[in-house]
Amino acid sequence: MWKKSKSRRIFEVFNVLFMFFMMFIMLYPLIFVLNASFSDSNALIRNGGAPLWLPLEPTANAYVMTFKNPLIVSGYLNTIFIVIAGTLVSVIMSAMCAYPLSKRGLMLNGIITKLIMFTMMFGGGLIPFYLLVKNLGLTDNLWGLIIPTAISTYNMIVLRTGFAAVPESLSESALIDGAGHMTILFKIMIPLAKASFAVIALYYGVAYWNSWFHASIFLQRDSKQWPLQLVLRQILIMNDVQTGETAIDQQQNIAESIKYAVIVVATVPILCVYPFIQKYFTKGVMVGAVKG
Repeated sequence: MWKKSKSRRIFEVFNVLFMFFMMFIMLYPLIFVLNASFSDSNALIRNGGAPLWLPLEPTANAYVMTFKNPLIVSGYLNTIFIVIAGTLVSVIMSAMCAYPLSKRGLMLNGIITKLIMFTMMFGGGLIPFYLLVKNLGLTDNLWGLIIPTAISTYNMIVLRTGFAAVPESLSESALIDGAGHMTILFKIMIPLAKASFAVIALYYGVAYWNSWFHASIFLQRDSKQWPLQLVLRQILIMNDVQTGETAIDQQQNIAESIKYAVIVVATVPILCVYPFIQKYFTKGVMVGAVKG
């Protein structure tokens, strides 16, 4: 049996300790926020924060007060619609753009790709973007948060690289058998490039879930159309947990723990998605990084 040298053992011990230290650094903010969200707000103020393992004077008042806001429910429903519809539209449009660009025989392939990548470095600015969305009639409409930003150039390039890794002979065989390009895309390319497809679906889903800036610009008339992140932002800024029904002093007493509760409310649902896509994540990113 091969015997490890002393320097090797020292390195492994140091490596393990360093990994535990990094794990603690990453987990501590999550544990702190979770404990603070279940702590009494006055106790948090007196103690200057929550302890590492247990909440201070445990209570769920912050969550009760947060979910009493009627905009929380509508915000969740709006966000779920935006994430599902937006991710579906974005991945389909990205796939339909990436598929022809993955073909070496496409006329002006290089020029088209460079023009598309140009948009990653330069944009038209916020005011022209707003005017465009307004002229399209998409203001005060949830689709205005989806259609104008449906394709991310980076995600499309990652998917194009995944399609390019599929052997060309498979597409040629399918064409000979009478399959059209749409059949090849949805029945051959996407299943074989599912790692890249899963990664960009995750990217799009997280982006739609966290998006609030465009909603704050385009959704001005009806607060019931606000996505969850915009509702929670308003709660954090205004401490308006019951849309005017809570007294100011009561808001101030519970505001310290509410800001942690809304972080948990906004973060936990999207974290639940990662375990189902994790097995594709590294492979999909590496395909885009190595061959892009």
